[in-house]
Amino acid sequence: MPFTRRRWRASLVALSILSLTGCLGQPTAGQVGERAPRAEIASADSTGARGELTLCGIRDTGLFETLIADFNSRNPGVRARYIEIGQDTDAARAQAIQRLEGGSRECDIYLTDVTWTSQWAAQGWLLDHTELVRQRAADLIPSTLDTVRYDDRYWAMPFFTNAGLLFHREDRVPPPTTWEQVFAHAGEDERNRAEIQAKQYEGLTVNFLELLYSAGGSVLDEQGDVTIDSPQTREVLRVMARGLDDGAIDRASLTYNEDNARRAYESGAAGYLRQWPSAHELIAQTGTGPVTGVSRLPAFDERGRPAAVLGGWNLAIAATSDNVPAAVAFTDYATSARTQEKMVLEHTQAPVFAAVYDDPQVRAEIPFIGELKKSVLSARSRPKSPVYTQISRAIYDNVYEVISGQTDVESGVREMREDIETAQETF
Repeated sequence: MPFTRRRWRASLVALSILSLTGCLGQPTAGQVGERAPRAEIASADSTGARGELTLCGIRDTGLFETLIADFNSRNPGVRARYIEIGQDTDAARAQAIQRLEGGSRECDIYLTDVTWTSQWAAQGWLLDHTELVRQRAADLIPSTLDTVRYDDRYWAMPFFTNAGLLFHREDRVPPPTTWEQVFAHAGEDERNRAEIQAKQYEGLTVNFLELLYSAGGSVLDEQGDVTIDSPQTREVLRVMARGLDDGAIDRASLTYNEDNARRAYESGAAGYLRQWPSAHELIAQTGTGPVTGVSRLPAFDERGRPAAVLGGWNLAIAATSDNVPAAVAFTDYATSARTQEKMVLEHTQAPVFAAVYDDPQVRAEIPFIGELKKSVLSARSRPKSPVYTQISRAIYDNVYEVISGQTDVESGVREMREDIETAQETF
């Protein structure tokens, strides 16, 4: 094994141990492979909520400014504010963990990425939200509930969701039903090629999982055992590598994140684009907009079923909150039909409240909302683990090495399995 690989695994173990130090309490019985400590239960009763309320999260693009003002006007006894603790997801996570590990009481509610639930629940940083979620569950899209579930309990309230879509040039290529068709049409003409996110980062993990899930593969089973070493993983890697070699996938995608891929598509250099829904508004402002169609992601092949990977953010009440009733009042407000409709119409955030997708005004103003609903309904969560960050790195590092031609499929799959097992062993 190369020295660099041993060093990677050694650093992975060290990082995982550091990130998991300080687990609180004894675990309660629950789903096999998942263990969270006992936690105080957040009551669903917010009657008499008053006082100061602080929400902490990523840089605000205007959403929270709007919602906080509206919430405060409707709840005169509560004064809520939003604190930016990071300019991007990684920075916000680092700042949040620093506060949580230090026992800070500054933040009552954290805006949490869907991939954080397992670690934060296992660490004892959150209240048990089961009562809150069950009160609202009938209104929410089932797949979004899975992003806040760990050890048979709920640890946050779904806030807004996300699932990938396929954008395509209607004047050049047909809407496909399988990824095989995408790559076939994309390979016919350089202008038809597909743009994906294949840089070494979380976006590559998501792009890979979308194909893997559709092909019937998985990363972990319900016991937490590693299942990535499979025929489905090998086939997906071969298809992605072949697409890049043949030119069906733009080779520049190996350096692209979401913004880079979108700009390449907007320039007219591609026929297909895998992207998040928020790109639609930006694409519509370019010359490519009028000839762009939007559909749910296709199936891997004729035998598979379409699969998307859930993104989005949740609202998590901290175990150290000094004002739980006000925090509950805000989660009730944020997940109401009125607020969810406001979020999608004014800020293009995909709602977790199912009925909003069928609202006549929403359907009139967002023409692809029906396709987005299909995508969200069939979407799956990323692997659930307190060491998800390390698992994702194991995926995108090894996938990148294979599809960029730095290693072969068999070696890539073996290394990926070993790296994920190393991460899992630290918890």
